[in-house]
Amino acid sequence: MSSESTAGKWISAFLSSRAPGTSDLSRLRASDADRERVVSVLTEAVADGRLTLLEHEERLERACSAQTLGELAGLTADLLPPGSQPFQVDGRPVTAFFRSESRTGRWVVPSQVPVTSLGGRVTMDLCEALLQSRHVVVQLAVMAGTVTLIVPEGVRIVTAPSARVSSLHDEVRLPPGARGHAPDAPVIELAGFVFGGKVVARSPKRPRKGLFRRD
Repeated sequence: MSSESTAGKWISAFLSSRAPGTSDLSRLRASDADRERVVSVLTEAVADGRLTLLEHEERLERACSAQTLGELAGLTADLLPPGSQPFQVDGRPVTAFFRSESRTGRWVVPSQVPVTSLGGRVTMDLCEALLQSRHVVVQLAVMAGTVTLIVPEGVRIVTAPSARVSSLHDEVRLPPGARGHAPDAPVIELAGFVFGGKVVARSPKRPRKGLFRRD
């Protein structure tokens, strides 16, 4: 393949990766833990006067009966900034042009996540995330950028057969005592390309043990 056609392929992939996902994450079913997070925010809001008692009662009733994440998200949208919401329902591509961009906390991860970086730094923390699928494809279009994936111990990091990822640092640990990945371990598959940049996959730091213990 000529260098001209290769460059054209890179540019095409770079542009197409910015297209938004088609899945409606707001329709995902909510869990009891998700409802409890929203109830906690509502309780704080009525305590400091952001909600009246009547508003709190109405929203609390809706939170307890909510079936989807979209229903819950609407109950706290006017109470906290986007980055502080109990969870984030955002299916947009992760894009960083000569800047830093991150997805952290309780966010919904679609089965395919487009990541575009031109001279930027992208951080995706999946440790508290809600995975739509146990097999997540990260569609990379990276030029002179860095993508950092922070995932729980035991998650498998693989590359698609057609991927062009020249620099991958897989530092994900196995759980204590494990000798290999569990058969049902979540999989993060890297697709697309990284040109003049790198991908770093790692586990979060384990909590430090105290120097002194009480029996």
